[in-house]
Amino acid sequence: MAISRTDDIAEALWYSRPGQAEIRQETLAAPGVDEVRVRALYGAISRGTEALVLAGRVPTSEFERMRAPFMAGHFPFPVKYGYATVGRIEDGPEALLGRPVFTLHPHQDLFNVPASAAIPLPADIPPQRAVLAANMETALNAVWDAAPGPADRIAVVGAGVVGALVAYLCGRLPGAEVTLIDINPARKAIADRLGVGFAGSADAPRDQDLVINTSGSDAGLQLALELVVTDGEVIEASWYADRSATLMLGGDFHSRRLTIRSSQVGAVAARRRGSRGQCLPAPVGPPR
Repeated sequence: MAISRTDDIAEALWYSRPGQAEIRQETLAAPGVDEVRVRALYGAISRGTEALVLAGRVPTSEFERMRAPFMAGHFPFPVKYGYATVGRIEDGPEALLGRPVFTLHPHQDLFNVPASAAIPLPADIPPQRAVLAANMETALNAVWDAAPGPADRIAVVGAGVVGALVAYLCGRLPGAEVTLIDINPARKAIADRLGVGFAGSADAPRDQDLVINTSGSDAGLQLALELVVTDGEVIEASWYADRSATLMLGGDFHSRRLTIRSSQVGAVAARRRGSRGQCLPAPVGPPR
């Protein structure tokens, strides 16, 4: 049955119980002072973080840290969750009317946010591509944590959205040799478009100066340890929620003096924290 609606009624996606989502309506007040009303054009759902939220797998210890901007409800359920929406300003300061913007807002067709939270899109960025801003933020923070340098040999394990963006950023370093690694050979086309190398797990290059794991899998992290050079560092950019990761830390792990360091988008990398503020308060999941 058709639902009679006005511009003051919004529809939002809620995760209501494990494995179940629903659309709920809510009434919007008029935008307040310094607020804008945004009508959504595009939204991106995280295959990693949001899949874990939907499954009810957010650990109790992370309930507060996992809260995203403008989230409603409480973990584990029900929650209105999400953080990648591109929309157009319909109400607010005249200079902003009609502007396409990116917002860290849950999935909702119409909403009010502070004007400062609606980031105008550059003219050369298509709105449908701009939903990747949250993923690029995650990738950039991982690269800041990894601190790659010119001419480094760099492997990125996992060619999901975040992994592909990490490889793209690293590939712009002068002289860097970047290899994107994935078990799906079809993703070679992505690596080709990004101008980086590609390999499967069986033929991945060894003795890498730096390896970044974005696969969200134990096997991916284990492979990263096998690929990195002696005395090297593996950056773990995946998030395992409430499950354990099983690794083989015998063999040559200690004799090669390897390091595993986490990267987390909830806080800016330490070397940039003083000048870049805070990132999106949501954890990094498997490839998005």
